[in-house]
Amino acid sequence: MGSHHKINNSDNEDSKPFNLELAIVDAWQKEAWWLWLLLPVSGLYGAITGIRRKLYLKGVLSSYQAPVPVMVVGNITVGGSGKTPLIIELVTYLQHQGIKVGVISRGYGGDESLMPQLVTLQSKPEEVGDEPFLIVRETGAAVAVCPNRQQAIEVLLKQQPDTQLIIADDGLQHYKMQRDIEWVVVDSARGFGNKQLLPTGFLREPISRLQGTTVIYHERTESSQAQNEQSEDRLSMHLKPASLQPLVDGQPSLSQINNVYAVSGIGYPQRFFNTLTDLGYQVDSKPKPDHHSFEVEDLLPLADKPIIITSKDAVKIAPLVKAYPKLQSLSIWVLPVNAVLSPNSYLTLSKQLKALGIHS
Repeated sequence: MGSHHKINNSDNEDSKPFNLELAIVDAWQKEAWWLWLLLPVSGLYGAITGIRRKLYLKGVLSSYQAPVPVMVVGNITVGGSGKTPLIIELVTYLQHQGIKVGVISRGYGGDESLMPQLVTLQSKPEEVGDEPFLIVRETGAAVAVCPNRQQAIEVLLKQQPDTQLIIADDGLQHYKMQRDIEWVVVDSARGFGNKQLLPTGFLREPISRLQGTTVIYHERTESSQAQNEQSEDRLSMHLKPASLQPLVDGQPSLSQINNVYAVSGIGYPQRFFNTLTDLGYQVDSKPKPDHHSFEVEDLLPLADKPIIITSKDAVKIAPLVKAYPKLQSLSIWVLPVNAVLSPNSYLTLSKQLKALGIHS
């Protein structure tokens, strides 16, 4: 039912305003030839970031060591890799194991002038960032946000002094903060593109950076994950869609409707569109830049058919709908996804925590 449906990327129509970020992401995805003209810039970027990392590792530049173990969950690529659902699953798993865990984040998309601060259910996503708010909503964990990770950790530990483990949402390249565990998410479907550093490619760091880290391969489907698990060393995850949820109560059922708008402001929106296609929907895609600040104009013209959004975007769209009555007549649905890890991933985590003296 799913694979024959086409995706109509209508944001590429001439009538749509040009967006540089989306254009670059599209070029990376298609490995456009003109990206190679940017290779000298990538060389300079690689030299600067490489030297900076070495200076931190050698202690020439000072770094902060938290009083409790820190686990960084990040990636070496620009764009979404499934990192946030993975963090939510890790936090939930650790909570069930009786381990006191907290989360820190840069709070990208939030108001840095208000940071550091703790994230609560009363926080506004535009102030603390959409991903930290989503993590709090889904897990109830203590979460602190600040570009200065040391300040975020200090605020977190003041709120929850018995914290046993801090998970850093991203921060793989934040060498000013020392870490005990590094989990790097690699999108198997997307790969590394042309394998070049920014801006020629979408690598933040060279592929060699994966050495010495725990690599979690994000597979597109459960079947491909099972196939790759034949290699015992390959740790993996996949995202399992849950049932669609209405953004506003009292909306009509979607069971008889196939043609939908897919609105997404995540790092790699194509994955979301592919998921909906696999579920059997004919997708009219509306990609937005990552952490997009949604406005009425983004949604109001989409009244002729149902709209499906991600959980990350829902935390910003829901307040918008409540504030503007015109939007309340739209049929907007949320597709939650849950990260499912291979058994060996949990086993690896248990061994890593045990080595740090953390037991359930």
